[in-house]
Amino acid sequence: MGMRMNQATFTILLGGNLVVTDRLRAQLEGCRFIAADSGMRHAQVLDVVPELWVGDFDSTDAALAARFPEVERKDFPPAKNETDGEIATAEAIGRGATRLIFVGALGGERSDHALQHLLYAISLAERGFDILLTSGEEEAVPLLKGEKTLDLPKRSLFSILGFSPLEGLDILGARYPLKDFSLPFGSSRTVSNVAEGPVTFHLREGRAMILARPHDFSGA
Repeated sequence: MGMRMNQATFTILLGGNLVVTDRLRAQLEGCRFIAADSGMRHAQVLDVVPELWVGDFDSTDAALAARFPEVERKDFPPAKNETDGEIATAEAIGRGATRLIFVGALGGERSDHALQHLLYAISLAERGFDILLTSGEEEAVPLLKGEKTLDLPKRSLFSILGFSPLEGLDILGARYPLKDFSLPFGSSRTVSNVAEGPVTFHLREGRAMILARPHDFSGA
């Protein structure tokens, strides 16, 4: 899939949950990193040094700041209009990002943050960026008009959440395949499917999010 190919892949470190797995490490290989506020704590467990640290630093402890004295910092006032994650993303795009991986974007205590990250990811995908959100345990990938293939472990769980009505949805390589399916907005019909290996999706109209649990074989 060319994840290791170039320096146009940026990982944005966000403040949510993170479980470090071999799969995650492989996805992040060769990336450039930008930390958003308290997301810097993930740099330690991932053993990476971001090239930039943005935020109002309202959720950053002094010990963490002392551990990364060499990293360039951009301070923004707490009353800013954008989230730290959006500011970090704008910086990555300004530095030539074409693929964006958001680490610590899912789960956590704040459902408002997690849902906003999903909506923002879809808007970025609509602008042509290649997007992955991950907590290590869960991954989310926008599905827009066209085709998308996810390299998922056999028997792992995945779901599709429609952020609009979906038309012409195909799911290939899954226990419950679909062909030219219409999903009404709000329907749970595409929740909890099981990968049989790499899964390919086609969508004729609509916007959706694929949520995968690559280490969850409870549906097997």
